[in-house]
Amino acid sequence: MHRQEDLIAPSGRRGFLKKLTGGAAALSLFPAFKTSASSAELAQAAAFETTSEEFWRLVKEQFIIKQGLIMMNAANLCPAPHMVIEQVCGFTRDEDSDVSFQNRAKFDVLREQARRKIATYLGASEDEIAIVRNTSEGNNIIVGGLELKAGDEVVILDQNHPTNNVAWDVRAARFGFVVKRVSVNSPPASQEEVLAAFRSALTAKTKVLAITDVSSTTGLRMPTRELCRMARERGIYVHVDGAQTFGALEINLHDLGCDSFAASSHKWFMGPKEAGVLYVRRERIAEIWPAVVGVGWGDKVEAAARGARKFETLGQRNDATLAALGAAIDFHNLIGPARVEARVRQLATRLKEGLREIPGAKLLTSLSPELSAGVCVVSFDGIDHRKVYEALYAKHAIAGAAIGGIRLSPHIYNTLEEVDRAVAAIAKLVKE
Repeated sequence: MHRQEDLIAPSGRRGFLKKLTGGAAALSLFPAFKTSASSAELAQAAAFETTSEEFWRLVKEQFIIKQGLIMMNAANLCPAPHMVIEQVCGFTRDEDSDVSFQNRAKFDVLREQARRKIATYLGASEDEIAIVRNTSEGNNIIVGGLELKAGDEVVILDQNHPTNNVAWDVRAARFGFVVKRVSVNSPPASQEEVLAAFRSALTAKTKVLAITDVSSTTGLRMPTRELCRMARERGIYVHVDGAQTFGALEINLHDLGCDSFAASSHKWFMGPKEAGVLYVRRERIAEIWPAVVGVGWGDKVEAAARGARKFETLGQRNDATLAALGAAIDFHNLIGPARVEARVRQLATRLKEGLREIPGAKLLTSLSPELSAGVCVVSFDGIDHRKVYEALYAKHAIAGAAIGGIRLSPHIYNTLEEVDRAVAAIAKLVKE
């Protein structure tokens, strides 16, 4: 059985929580910190955060990143903070010590608690949230679940992830509908340039608009809210891949106006691995067929009562992972989603401004906050980007990616000094 003390933060992390909230944090998963922080204490924490890099160094200490290693690959995979790791490990030990139905019943309760926290965090209702395994699964549930026929059109961004891009091609080959790709410059000059490209692509035959909130290949942030409004005025279903914004930017899905939204826990959200979120707007749930029908599906009436939960009858799951999603939300709320977004933007801006000063650099990601977020991509003519990417890790202990050029995605566990080191390392490598 899970001992309460297994869930208490080690003393080193207690110092962070005390500094964060003036000595008190409302965290149900950490019994030592159940007292509520006063508004004055929270104001004190906010002042501490905005006036000193020390706050972000304390945040960095919540991760077990190897000494000297600079992780800038949030667009692919993020480390989880101590409090999430400890939850996953503690719940795993609990379950493996007693796999009876009786003991495992707690995980149903913990999963629903996590669902409520996710819904609040995303500005949705809990019945609109399915906890799936990752963005890819969420995307494919929508790709396979919508009723489409020959003659229908699906309009997509050509910079979409393959699970929101090639997946449509595969289904179109079977059912005969048309997939239309929209291309935009990297970077575009304005939001209107992007909107105009999509406006001209939508026709009376368009049934679905499938876009990526922030592209993992160029760092382009789409004018998603405006595109959702444009599509809904035409009766077009809108699906959004939010893998690069969930956990990085503040999101309110009801305000965004999409019909569905998929995201992963393991990227910017810094949560447990092999967990994701699929939001489906309440009015649209009934028309989406599930990709997998398993235990818990029931008949149509019962499925309707389950809301978006009908998309997660996926068989045995890792109960510890699902339960620990709640701890990831708690971590974000401790820091504050607005602070997280501001920090991500601060790091990305510093990075882009440094990269563009390197001779020969072509910044594919816009400097405009309206057209970018945390993903930063730079390219150089005549350079083998993969060799630079490999050398960044081998010679400078900087982990990024070679996608569209050199892609770096800093997050709240990075410092401004690390960003400057990454810029200097790239400048040196492209000269060699």
